[in-house]
Amino acid sequence: MKRWGEPPVDPLLPPETVLGQADMAVIVCDRYSNVIYCNAFTEKLLGFGGSEYIGRSILSLGIAEEDHDQARDLARHVLKGAVWEGTFCNLRADGSTVYTRAYAVPLRHPSGAVEGIVIFAREALRSNQRDQDRYGLLERIGERLAASLELQQTLRRVADTLVPQFADHCFIDLYGGEKLIRRVSRHGGEWNPPPGTWAEVGETVAYPPGHFCAKALARRDAVVVEDVVAERMTAPSAASKQLGDDLGITSVIAAPLLARGEVLGVMSLALSSISRRPDPHYDGFDRDLVGAIASRVALAIDNAMLFEEERETALAFQKNLLPGDRPPHLDGLEIAWRYEPARPLESHGQGIQTQVGGDWYDVIPLSAGRVGLVIGDVEGRGARAAAVMGQLRAALRAFAQDDKPPADILMKLDEWVRTMVGPGGYGEPADTAERRHPLVSCTYFVYDAWSRILSFANAGHEPPLLLIDGEVIDMEAVGKGAMLGVREPGLGGEILYEEETRELPPGTTLVLYTDGLIERRPKDDGEHYTREQAREMLRESVRRADRKDVEAIANAAFEAVPGDIDDDVAIVVVRTNPVRLQVEQRTFQAEPIMVSEARRMAAETFANWGMLDEQAELACLLVSEVVTNVVLHAANTPAPRRELVLEGALGLDGPVGFDDPWDKLPDLGRPEPPTKDFTLRLRRGERSVWVEVLDKDMRLPRIRSAGETDEGGRGLYLVDQLAARWGSRPTNDGKAVWFEIPLKS
Repeated sequence: MKRWGEPPVDPLLPPETVLGQADMAVIVCDRYSNVIYCNAFTEKLLGFGGSEYIGRSILSLGIAEEDHDQARDLARHVLKGAVWEGTFCNLRADGSTVYTRAYAVPLRHPSGAVEGIVIFAREALRSNQRDQDRYGLLERIGERLAASLELQQTLRRVADTLVPQFADHCFIDLYGGEKLIRRVSRHGGEWNPPPGTWAEVGETVAYPPGHFCAKALARRDAVVVEDVVAERMTAPSAASKQLGDDLGITSVIAAPLLARGEVLGVMSLALSSISRRPDPHYDGFDRDLVGAIASRVALAIDNAMLFEEERETALAFQKNLLPGDRPPHLDGLEIAWRYEPARPLESHGQGIQTQVGGDWYDVIPLSAGRVGLVIGDVEGRGARAAAVMGQLRAALRAFAQDDKPPADILMKLDEWVRTMVGPGGYGEPADTAERRHPLVSCTYFVYDAWSRILSFANAGHEPPLLLIDGEVIDMEAVGKGAMLGVREPGLGGEILYEEETRELPPGTTLVLYTDGLIERRPKDDGEHYTREQAREMLRESVRRADRKDVEAIANAAFEAVPGDIDDDVAIVVVRTNPVRLQVEQRTFQAEPIMVSEARRMAAETFANWGMLDEQAELACLLVSEVVTNVVLHAANTPAPRRELVLEGALGLDGPVGFDDPWDKLPDLGRPEPPTKDFTLRLRRGERSVWVEVLDKDMRLPRIRSAGETDEGGRGLYLVDQLAARWGSRPTNDGKAVWFEIPLKS
């Protein structure tokens, strides 16, 4: 309370006056982690501070090197608008160590934008230096373990925390079957054990019965050797014993890694003369501390192993549902594909991990050498998304065999997607108020390598890139249709997928990809890019790789955008043949005499192509059978029923009735039946010859079971038995019957 006669207190004291009296360090940084203010207590606590540090990085205030990643994580977290709390190890100017507990909040502009970071720090423990190190170590281990579920990352974090603060050497050995396998070998400074002495990472380890690690495993409790020299400790080998003597190993601790009653392995620590510590010996308190640390480490290892097992199972499940590692050999195309699952997300204080997703792709052989290409993405992650993806791939392969246009295939797939998940969606109760269905984006292409015609339709997917003569463009469809599964069954509102057709010049490259390629997670201090910026980087990377092979283009596309992949990435690169493939075709009238003409054309073409006589003869036989079938059915096709209506075009006033005198009608002559024809198309590939017969009859052929006395009905049976593959497909004005004959060298 202000006394009578005292001057009034200024209510607007400068912030520096208030913060200068605070009994904790207050540090203010800009968006780039450069110090713009630190109060007087900062120098008292950290040993660094003052006006000479303004403008320097916060790392210059003595943050230990092993905590630099944690400092960057603090900046990323707070600049997004969140708060951060954790423990740092700081090396003071006098060489001593102090553990500080830091609390960081965003520094906001009056508009609400985050302009910097405010950090409040205090000493973690007020006790002697060694006790402070011990308790601070336990706290930091817990924080590090909570930040990752990836096994190798978890082990590395533990070793980096223990060395060199608490140990000069750290080993972690885990059981792989019945044997111990070294997973971590971490040492102070830049030193590493010479080959043939201590076991290296990946090698098996066998401890003799008297070894302190063997005792720890047998007792299921931590074991400490306070003075190695006095106790004459045993060693796994003479070489390892000699190395320990040369290094001056003074004290060791081993603790079993126990989780849920099971021994996972053993962690051992050692002190040696390389650190020149004032007291290079462990005691009973250190043993208990390492035992507590080992319990936490074992639980983290067990969780990481369970997570990795689940993730590897889902990943193997997904990879087995995708095509194999090598694309199929197809005429007129070079194909490369790449699939990369997202890596686990590491974030301070979080156990969030990314799982495999539902990205998928496929290359489907169609009729007469044509090819179906598809790339898509299923909403969600994990095994469920992978299962839906597998069903989608199987369904699309089945639908594609109908050889219908891409837009029709997408409509059929959309209907299938909307009915594949029952009420309640992914395992939800059937009476849930909301009915969920998987949402799927995909683009389906059909390419004919002989005509170079590409037809495609898009269902809400990223447009592919088209690389022609060094120019890269987004190949947008006429209309980008909605994702599959958007509509609810029974609610109407038909969704149409529009189709586009293009002729691809020789040597054209098509790059298909999923959105995980351009939606990257920035790395440490990395810049975040918008989708359009990422697309432009992708276009530029593909443009630079124009003259390289398809594998190099796929790799260039994957490396185009900096950052870690936050979602699965699927890439398919397709390049058309630089030279035209061999094809011959001719149109004939559908008359019996033309069967021999069609066979003669086929025989001459096969001879020019260098086919073996027996192959050419077989192919000509099947040509005769298919052409004969077309001619017979074309001749027997019933003509459409017509009405006899004679209008004014014949010079009459109106329709002619049956009571009118027919002798007065003009002489119309006998109407000629419409001329019918068929086209024989022969295609030569590297390994096969395809034969197509196209006609105007819409009826698709089927194999008949001919009786013993039937004169016909065996033509398609011969084709089915002698050709490698055969089939029929509807065309815009009729149908096409085709078969394949493999070429033999």
